[in-house]
Amino acid sequence: MDDESEARHEELPAEDHQGQAVDELQNQLSFNAVQAVNVYIRNLSVDINVSQGGIAKFSALIKRKKNTPTETHKTILRDVNAYMPSGSLTAILGGSGSGKTTMLHALSHRIAGSRLRIDGSILYNGSEQISTVRSAYVMQHDVLVPTLTVRESLLYAAELRLPPPASSDERRQVVEDVILELGLKECANTRIGNNLHKGCSGGEKRRTSLGVQMLANPSVLFLDEVTTGLDAASAFQLVSTLKLLASKGRTIMITIHQPRSEIWGLFDRLVLLSGGTSVYSGPAEDCIPYFGKLGFALPAFVNPAEFLIDLAAVDIRSRDLEEASSTRVEMLKQAWRTSSENGSWTSNQQIDAELAQEKIGNSVGKHASLGRQIRVLTARTFKITLRDPMGMAGSLLEAFSMAIVTGWIFFHLDGSLAGIRSREGALYTASALQGYLILLFETYRLTVDIELFDREYAEKVTSVPSFLISRRLARVLVEDLPVPLIYSVIFYFMVGFDARANQFLIFLAVNLLLHYIAVTLAMLCVSVTRSFAGASLIANMAYTLQSLGCGYFVQSNQIPVWMRWLKWTAYVFYGFGALAANEFVGHTSNSVGRVYDCPAPGGMLDAACEEYTGAYVMRSLGFPSDWMVRPILVLLAFTVAFYLGAAVVLKYKKVGLGISRARPTELDTSLGREDLRAHSLDRRRTIEVNLQNYSLDIQKRTWFLRRSEKKSILKSINTTFQPSILNVIMGPSGSGKTSLLNLMADRLRDSLSTTYQTKGDLKFNNAIPSTEVIRSICSYVCQDDDALFPCLTVRENLQFAAALRLPTHFSRSQKRERADSVLFKMGLRDCADNLVGDDLVKGISGGEKRRVTIAIQILADPQILLLDEPTSGLDAFTASSIMTVLRGLAEEGRTLIFTIHQARSDLFSHFGSILLLARGGSPVFAGKGSDMLPHLASLGFHCPTTTNPADFALDLITVNLQHAGKEIATREKVRSLISDWDISQPPIAHTTSQISVPAELGSLARSSTSFTIAFPVLLQRSFLNFRRSPTALIARTTQVLAFAIVLTLFFAPLQSNTYSIQSRLGFIQEIAALYFVGMLQNVAVYPTEKAVFYREHDDNAYSVASFFLTYTVLEVPFEILTSLLFALLIVIVAGLPRTLPLFFIVAFNCFAIVSCGESVGIMFSTLFAHTGFAVNVTSVFLSLATTMGGVMSLHIPAFLQAWNHLSPIKWSLGNLAPYTLRGLHFTCPEGDKGCGGPRTGEEVLSLYNLDTNPGVNLAALGVCVIVYRLVAWGILELKRKRWGRKAADLEGRKI
Repeated sequence: MDDESEARHEELPAEDHQGQAVDELQNQLSFNAVQAVNVYIRNLSVDINVSQGGIAKFSALIKRKKNTPTETHKTILRDVNAYMPSGSLTAILGGSGSGKTTMLHALSHRIAGSRLRIDGSILYNGSEQISTVRSAYVMQHDVLVPTLTVRESLLYAAELRLPPPASSDERRQVVEDVILELGLKECANTRIGNNLHKGCSGGEKRRTSLGVQMLANPSVLFLDEVTTGLDAASAFQLVSTLKLLASKGRTIMITIHQPRSEIWGLFDRLVLLSGGTSVYSGPAEDCIPYFGKLGFALPAFVNPAEFLIDLAAVDIRSRDLEEASSTRVEMLKQAWRTSSENGSWTSNQQIDAELAQEKIGNSVGKHASLGRQIRVLTARTFKITLRDPMGMAGSLLEAFSMAIVTGWIFFHLDGSLAGIRSREGALYTASALQGYLILLFETYRLTVDIELFDREYAEKVTSVPSFLISRRLARVLVEDLPVPLIYSVIFYFMVGFDARANQFLIFLAVNLLLHYIAVTLAMLCVSVTRSFAGASLIANMAYTLQSLGCGYFVQSNQIPVWMRWLKWTAYVFYGFGALAANEFVGHTSNSVGRVYDCPAPGGMLDAACEEYTGAYVMRSLGFPSDWMVRPILVLLAFTVAFYLGAAVVLKYKKVGLGISRARPTELDTSLGREDLRAHSLDRRRTIEVNLQNYSLDIQKRTWFLRRSEKKSILKSINTTFQPSILNVIMGPSGSGKTSLLNLMADRLRDSLSTTYQTKGDLKFNNAIPSTEVIRSICSYVCQDDDALFPCLTVRENLQFAAALRLPTHFSRSQKRERADSVLFKMGLRDCADNLVGDDLVKGISGGEKRRVTIAIQILADPQILLLDEPTSGLDAFTASSIMTVLRGLAEEGRTLIFTIHQARSDLFSHFGSILLLARGGSPVFAGKGSDMLPHLASLGFHCPTTTNPADFALDLITVNLQHAGKEIATREKVRSLISDWDISQPPIAHTTSQISVPAELGSLARSSTSFTIAFPVLLQRSFLNFRRSPTALIARTTQVLAFAIVLTLFFAPLQSNTYSIQSRLGFIQEIAALYFVGMLQNVAVYPTEKAVFYREHDDNAYSVASFFLTYTVLEVPFEILTSLLFALLIVIVAGLPRTLPLFFIVAFNCFAIVSCGESVGIMFSTLFAHTGFAVNVTSVFLSLATTMGGVMSLHIPAFLQAWNHLSPIKWSLGNLAPYTLRGLHFTCPEGDKGCGGPRTGEEVLSLYNLDTNPGVNLAALGVCVIVYRLVAWGILELKRKRWGRKAADLEGRKI
């Protein structure tokens, strides 16, 4: 829920919707007329192959000793027939898992895959191609730009989606109409927001997503659970709008879970599904009579939609109910299968197809031209970039900090031999390392931004060229030019390169081209795979090839013949070569290039001075002497080639939604366990929750930490939530319901930009509880379901949660039984062995995820249970079942407090107390549920006997933003309701409780699950989730191995001539790049696991130590294994001394550097919630450590030398160099009798200041591994202890 949106204004709700007809809507959306489209569905079936694959399939083959595995298929839809004529609004109803979303996906051609089989026919005016009609799809998941406002999102969508003949004024008018029609007026200038920066509420985001699709002016509109997250009044307004759109000739199909009775009257046609099979498909008005003929008459005063969903659902809460409901559902399926009405529309299909054939060519309107797309997308991307200060600051800060520190490292280089070597290192840093950091950051940012492109491209709203071109045009002035300019200006002059303008401009031009190559290569990597783990692997390996082929770490003539050609494909080879030519041989008429400070007495006449000439340096690096213009042209060609490659991949590589497989498991042991009290905790202690003048304000700070205007989220609230009853908080979107729950659960966190200011008291049994007490006796079910493990089954998620949350006196078998009992009670048996899934791999349905989240929280039988929209996303039958469970939990003595948007009519009588909030957080009523209607009646608002009281109350306090006249009237009405309640609210009455003293309440505080219990459970859970996650496996296993293979290909076999000195040192220096590998592995895994841990730690499930050690223990074995394989390739194949001690020394160095990289990733990912910013800061940190390792710069300032003692790279190079170089003798290359330079390994070590004690360095490296990990642990501990919270929160008032 949005804290800011709640504070915008008091939304004073709409008039009573009773009897309001659609034709009363005065706002007529100014869309162009659309072509009529009739949709025909005949025998639609969808099957999925759920057979095991990969490792699991191989293991099964071995166990069964079979060579031909059998395939198992699961039916999702079976023989569904339907007809959706033009101008109709069709509702697809059914319980969770009945196939509603799959049917919409099939109808919109959005579902495909090698394991899917789709049979039957879907015709649009007689054509099987949906591309022949203009269509739009509103998904369950909102894909919106968080930094844009609602109005801006719609305006940009209008620019892209409305047909070209529409003028700019017409587009703006349509947007304003949509804003009014969808009730978005008061949040129109509010940013969408995300989980880090709150903006619109969930309901407002839903309506914005619908508005975006409405702007496409579609003939066919698909909507998946579009009313989920909306209050009853807003849901009615939205469906009324859809009815209005349908009446203008559109064909609209909508899945919906809990439609109120007034919404039922808006449906033209209905498809009722049960277990993937239709039990009715036809006109909505004929549905109730049809079931009445079968003996299922609609009872009086019952919502028809709720009646039908209950009728088609299998009730698995007990064996008897399951048998009875299964028999009923099978009878309904058979009755419809044999009904004469099933498929009766087919007789008109041919005629309709012939009539529509002439119009098909004009059915799809024109899309925005390429020029318009580029202009709109550029403007949008520019605005998004400016509104992401952390992202933009990360880029600029990276350039500035890298330039300053690396410039300091290479500060004012002299003309000595060491200075020449350092110049080479400085030029390599400029040409390769800086671009690598840009590559990593852009890769991460693209994995986030690409989702919007994928959606718009699938909808044919944007094209690949417009996306690629606009992304660079939008950032040319804010990133693409400033970043290389800042870096070049600072670094170039700090190093002390020649100050001539033409030489500097060439340096700048090369860096600019390298910047563009980095961002275009990032685009190519993300176009291949959308996950950061996969894209970063490709980017990292590409960069490794670039750095090795450039001629710095391994000279070109030292690269094996079979790999030497790769240098011509390495853009860093050209970039480094151009910079080297610019420095060493450019801008001088001397045939030997620039001459440096040779100490020989004969000056340049002495042969020993040859290595002090620019020509010698170029030759030793393997570059031609005239190597400046051609490399620049090639760099330009690389930029174009990478972007063209990305364009081809984006255009032809389809991005689809995968579907998870069910996991095999034992028989369901939950059957028959109906009593949740079988293993319940002590219920004798009941707790009354009191709010006294409870209010919440939010204080925002700008980017410069200046305070902005304080916003009120919750006005003064006085109420009591009693145990053993259902305590309900109701109100429209933006009324502060979620904020109130977050505040009561102690989940609001102050930050640098946001401060929460609370007034009044929260009391448990008239005593103010401490944070420990709140976390011990309260469980909080959030709206989102991000605390579930996507690669675990439903049963496994519950069993692991039970092992972590239940008290220690529960045995392992009791915990398992408890998990199975809750699973059964929550109606999750049918999906118990299905993977939960995520955004990339479809698992269980949204409603099933909601139930799993609730089930986890009720496992431990909390004294106080807070639930935010527990029925959101659930069908009416499941919602009723959940409410039955919640009632049972409350009757056992718990205090249940929950928010609800759309309550069934038969649930209102069970609401023990109600807190009714208007928009802006102002209370309208707080008291017994039975007293609400009398209170409203006393003010002149009488609820009709046939109206759902919950809907009536929400209608009463919802402002009608669709009509200017009604808006004024409804605002005034709600102001009077608020004022009347302020005057008339009775004093708070406190009931007698079995806990009456603070000491007894304080005794309820419990510690989290002990380390000895939590650690093995967490380890097992993480390993299981990890083993099933392809992304995690890629991140953990492939980076090090791929890096080792590339190193071996370039360096094997290492030679022993003087030219190989640079290659051997480069070989050792390249091992330092494992620092980045550790960071990349961390970024691919840690942020997701951290989010789950934060949620569970808020629930007081287990300690920081348990999580941190689990993460470390799971990480270490993979690091050890990959390190041993790395050493095997490096020592045996590459040609280092083949001794057992050196093998283990190299393996330990690999392990230590990767582990330290992981630790640094943990530190910065914990410190910064913005992952992109964390990646940038971490990359700078690692780059500086790598640069100061001792090979790239030989004259590091004293202060940085001291700071360098904290770096594992220093100690790694400090032990690897002596171990691998001592005792070696270098000969002159064949044909070069007068070669100079060091001839022994000892002389090389002395030149590079690496002649130190390797044993001490090795021990210091081991200390770094331990210290880095302990520091990361400490930062996480401090973060979870909420550093920076005001000391006032810990005053002695609390127990």
